[in-house]
Amino acid sequence: MKYREKEVLKMKKKILITSFDLAIGGVERSLIGLLNQIDYTKYDVDLLLFKHEGEFLSYIPEGPILLPEEPSYTTFRKSIYQILKDGFYPIAISRVIAKYSGLVHGKVKKVEEPGYLSIQYGWELSTRHLPKLNREYDVAIGFLWPHHFIGDKVKAKKKIGWIHTDYSNIYVNKKIEKKMWGKIDEIVVVSEECSQTFLDNFPDFKEKTTVIENILSPDFVREQARAEIPKEITKLSGKTILVTVGRLTHAKGLDEAVRACKELLMEGFDIEWYVIGYGPLENELRNLIKELGVDKHFILLGKKTNPYPYIEACDIYVQPSRYEGKAVTIREAQVLGKPVVITNFPTAKSQAVSGVDALITECGKDGIVRGLRKIIKNEELQKTLISNVLSRDYGNENEIDKIYRLFEV
Repeated sequence: MKYREKEVLKMKKKILITSFDLAIGGVERSLIGLLNQIDYTKYDVDLLLFKHEGEFLSYIPEGPILLPEEPSYTTFRKSIYQILKDGFYPIAISRVIAKYSGLVHGKVKKVEEPGYLSIQYGWELSTRHLPKLNREYDVAIGFLWPHHFIGDKVKAKKKIGWIHTDYSNIYVNKKIEKKMWGKIDEIVVVSEECSQTFLDNFPDFKEKTTVIENILSPDFVREQARAEIPKEITKLSGKTILVTVGRLTHAKGLDEAVRACKELLMEGFDIEWYVIGYGPLENELRNLIKELGVDKHFILLGKKTNPYPYIEACDIYVQPSRYEGKAVTIREAQVLGKPVVITNFPTAKSQAVSGVDALITECGKDGIVRGLRKIIKNEELQKTLISNVLSRDYGNENEIDKIYRLFEV
């Protein structure tokens, strides 16, 4: 019997899944969703995180083996000063060159958000200084862009790279990007709209591009929503509680949300808007909140390992983004029976049908104001949206079957 058990184990496919860390974020929650759905009786899964940090580390289920940190790969979550201090001089020099190459390229092309360029150049220049992974796999998955690691440093029969963003709203060096994707066998995109914008830029990769949605378990979301009661939120009669979950970045449109909050208060609406998340624009947003005098009504709560009780406590969930790939938080709010207002970012219609299970409004301050004004004043619309989302099954655990098909080598 023991011999036969060993024989079965040998037949299991060996899978590698890689990402940067498990800090709070939509991509990281999606990764946890994937790890929770894999059948570990059929697959041996190694999980490689470049840095063992993040509030979601404790959410890793039993099943995958978390590989040890490789010191040189932790540099992608460190400052250049810290990289130098740790003695990784070639990587530090590469990062300095990459930072300024991205800034110059972005300035020449008048790019609003050149961060993607700096990341690209960083990997392109640093990869040669990084060690290869001394293991072999049937399938290697890069869950978070860019995918130089699995392309150049992993030996696998099949390599799969995930796309979580909308290529119509980011600027990348196409030559570097095409070179990277050329080393990947299968490309997974989280929505049809994201797939289209990617293929508009890289039509040569159409045959190896597949749409697989982020895996969402409604039972998990509802269970987590009951875990605790947010002490920061006090619900009073006549007051409307708004909640947004997301990183504090340009893409999420939170600066426009602050301005919309000011406008709604001036119109006499009694609102409190809570934002769960962190990111590079925190100081800028705090300054804007103070400048507009809305600090008692627009509250940045920072990191929360479990955002679901906050969504559960709100009257309306708001996603004021400039662009999204597939916003997991929108679906989670719908699972919790919340009326949702989202801006009309390019992939918005893949997330909801306006007037049916969300209200889609124009991007920017004026659009956010119009959308929230409409839904706050129209209780019938709120009831309709709530009724519709509660009657729908937003679970998509069967998406794992599409992933299993990609595992075939």
